[in-house]
Amino acid sequence: MDTYVIATILIFLAAIFGYINIKFLKMPNTIGLMIITIIFTLGVLLLSYVDPTLLNLEKSIIANIDFKTLLLDEMLSFLLFAGALHTNFEQLKIQRWPILLFSTLGVLTSTFLVGGMMFFILQLFNFTIDFIYCLLFGALISPTDPIAVLGILKKAGVPKKLETKIVGESLFNDGVGVVVFLTIFQIAKSGVSNTSVLDVIQLFGQEVFGGIVLGLVLGWISYRLMKSINDYDIEVIITLAAVMGGTVIAQKLHLSAPLAMVTAGLIIGNDRVRASSMSEITERYVDKFWELLDILLNAILFVLIGMEMLILVLDGKYILAGCLAIPIVLVCRYISLFLPIHLFKEKLEFVPKTNLIMTWGGLRGGISIALALSLTSEMNRDLILVITYVVVVFSIIVQGLTVGNLVHKYKEKTHQ
Repeated sequence: MDTYVIATILIFLAAIFGYINIKFLKMPNTIGLMIITIIFTLGVLLLSYVDPTLLNLEKSIIANIDFKTLLLDEMLSFLLFAGALHTNFEQLKIQRWPILLFSTLGVLTSTFLVGGMMFFILQLFNFTIDFIYCLLFGALISPTDPIAVLGILKKAGVPKKLETKIVGESLFNDGVGVVVFLTIFQIAKSGVSNTSVLDVIQLFGQEVFGGIVLGLVLGWISYRLMKSINDYDIEVIITLAAVMGGTVIAQKLHLSAPLAMVTAGLIIGNDRVRASSMSEITERYVDKFWELLDILLNAILFVLIGMEMLILVLDGKYILAGCLAIPIVLVCRYISLFLPIHLFKEKLEFVPKTNLIMTWGGLRGGISIALALSLTSEMNRDLILVITYVVVVFSIIVQGLTVGNLVHKYKEKTHQ
């Protein structure tokens, strides 16, 4: 099956499922699309006992898609740039220190807490798994997914200050989380004894700081080019070229493409840069183009997440381990946010129950599944993939549908 046919089928399913969601379910698109796709896939599995044609087609689509490469190397740059482009830069600047701690210290703390607790729990259930592989799970599940977070928070009515923290954290901790995962993955692959502290620092520094510097350069070049002309067609193409070209450069130089795209998006989307480099019509076209691309890629992504359940090894013990992982991941996130929140609580006037809302509003998504898919069979891939999928589905459906109610509950309490 060629790429065009697969893309056509995915967009067709996204359109049909999106229509059903808007017309009948009226849920946020990310949640609705994933629920409908999971129900559709379960229906296809049941129908396969009578006629396996649809199941074979769906399996063929999944077999022809490298989900990890598609999301991490291709789609993610577009989605993060679009998210950063529409983020309030001034609010982000005010909240920069807690966001920095959330996305670095928070991710590292959560990685080791989740890894340690999962190692202990899995031993209780007689799973033979090395500690380093549990750390890999901690690394892939700790970053919140900006793709899931951005779409749902818009409808949840989260206060702007808190929304900036959650969105800002998810934009940056995604890039940091991928680097942490790749670092632990490298250690697991080559052995702890063959990896020095200097190697780890070098890899981490090159990916993180190199990615941010590349993003600054891309943002500045795009700004200068857009400022020197007044043609909305070409200016939209310049932003597209920055994302596509920047991603290729980052991959060739082994820098973090996600962090590069977030940085470039924040610079180009900055109100001051917009005012001096874009006319009103250019600003409108740039925003609408990236908004539409964001919606389209999101729709395809969440349809794919729903379909990925076909590749799971649905063992009862694996699913139980996934269910046990849900409270562990939530508790570890709460603990990892505790220090940054209390350090800046009074200075930045955090809204009440910030820790609780950020814990429940920190959704996991396709990035976690993509990283789990990159594991080898020696790293207990099947077990970790099922656990990850269970956590992600719970996160998007249960947390995503209830975070708005949680916010409203504490809003009402503060006004009483």
